[in-house]
Amino acid sequence: MGSTVSRDGTRIGFSRVGTGPAVVLVDGACCFRASGPMGALAEALSGSFTVSTYDRRGRGDSGDTAPYAVGREVEDLAAVVEAAGGAAFAHGFSSGAVLALHAAAAGVPLRAVALLEPPLSFEPDAGPDVRPEIEALVAAGRRGDALARFQLACGMPEEVVAGARRSPGRPVLEALAHTTAYDLTVTATVPDLAAVAAPALVLDSSGSDPRLRAWADGVAARLPGAARRTVPGEWHGVAPDVLAPVLADFFS
Repeated sequence: MGSTVSRDGTRIGFSRVGTGPAVVLVDGACCFRASGPMGALAEALSGSFTVSTYDRRGRGDSGDTAPYAVGREVEDLAAVVEAAGGAAFAHGFSSGAVLALHAAAAGVPLRAVALLEPPLSFEPDAGPDVRPEIEALVAAGRRGDALARFQLACGMPEEVVAGARRSPGRPVLEALAHTTAYDLTVTATVPDLAAVAAPALVLDSSGSDPRLRAWADGVAARLPGAARRTVPGEWHGVAPDVLAPVLADFFS
């Protein structure tokens, strides 16, 4: 475990495992090194790559300098890439995939990007902006309600959201509720996909719904020369032992 410092002075905690070319994994919403799929994925890739995982700002061991801006998160990722050796492959999941695209478009030295279900809509009406509501709920100390509002906005069924409130890991997720507004800011801003020079692989899970599949199709169609693939998985998720060989083949 270690840390680096982003351009605005924010401390960003990261971990590194394995040997080989550098890979950086970028988490989605409500995930960080202590909770989420990237730790297991890093281990699965570690036989062939040096894999860095990190806590996005506002999560885990990373700071949270105000005000929030997508550009600052891009600088966080750039700092992790620099600490990894100056250039790296990148894999992002969900909002982390969109963040990786922002970074690639901004010129962060990414050798290639793999993107699992980036939630980018190219429709003129992408739905209501729930960020002010989430921020107000967090400010009122209602982190559980803020998290539930985010989950509903993401398309989770109401019964699943209600059941999730009783999960043993709920306090960990509620501690990250304020960062869901950050994720929505990342995904509300479409990167300049034409400026992405890095080779790209856009993935979706066989168990996901048509909306997630359409978003992945839209990103792939707008990225120059992007490859597109569906892999076996559940709703908005692919098991690390299934995903790792796909990434290893692409990055190799």
